[in-house]
Amino acid sequence: MTCLSITSMREKFQYKVFKSKPSFIVVRCVHSSCSWRVRANKLVESEYWMVTKYEKKHTCPTDFKPVRRRQATSWVVGECVKRRLINPGRVYRPRDVMDDMKRKFGVDISYSIAWRGRECAYENLRLGTPEQSYKLLPGYLHMLMDTNPGSVVNLEVSDENNFQYLFIAFAASIHGFSYCRPVISIDATHLKGKYRGVLFTAVCHDANQQIFPLAFGVGNSENDALWTWFLGRVKSVFGVNPALVIVSDQHHSINNAVQEVFPQAFC
Repeated sequence: MTCLSITSMREKFQYKVFKSKPSFIVVRCVHSSCSWRVRANKLVESEYWMVTKYEKKHTCPTDFKPVRRRQATSWVVGECVKRRLINPGRVYRPRDVMDDMKRKFGVDISYSIAWRGRECAYENLRLGTPEQSYKLLPGYLHMLMDTNPGSVVNLEVSDENNFQYLFIAFAASIHGFSYCRPVISIDATHLKGKYRGVLFTAVCHDANQQIFPLAFGVGNSENDALWTWFLGRVKSVFGVNPALVIVSDQHHSINNAVQEVFPQAFC
């Protein structure tokens, strides 16, 4: 049906479902006197459909112009624009979706349909919703621990079982830190997904002067409580070195957390 909807927009006509059953479907042009129609039957024990009848020619009046493009649903719009979202760094706004649909198909869609269409495209490319991805976290962390023995993970959830904090330190990072200078750089960056959030990182330099990742964390925002929680996990995993130096951008929450967790460190 998605291909049929895209074809109808490209060829400037509209159709409606005339008959529909689990085993077959018949669609016709929206104009009552038009002979255009398609019938498809569902193949036995298969997800595929086979077109069994196709009246290609339209006999509706040439000046017939339906007011609303009924085939331009959010799902169809998402299928039309999903290739534009393959590059994760691209900013693609609903207004851009509206412009692309107008340019490619001559279809005017509302801002809300453009927004929902973009979200459908994201879900299609991700093979799931953000909510489904969060539900996969416990299984992912279990496999991470199973394939990387010695790693440390910590997943915090609320009383309603909603995601709150995540901490990951791989075994290779834990073992390798003992061969690095006791200088840790910490920072955070904002995430751009549906639920936003912040990604926390702790890194240092190895003997080859290369960046050596130590730990990662994810939380809801950059605040005192979350920085204190993240640095507390870093301390429990990597220990305390009297000569420890912490490099940061001097964010006030970082300063407060360092004073509480690493009061002896030079920051």
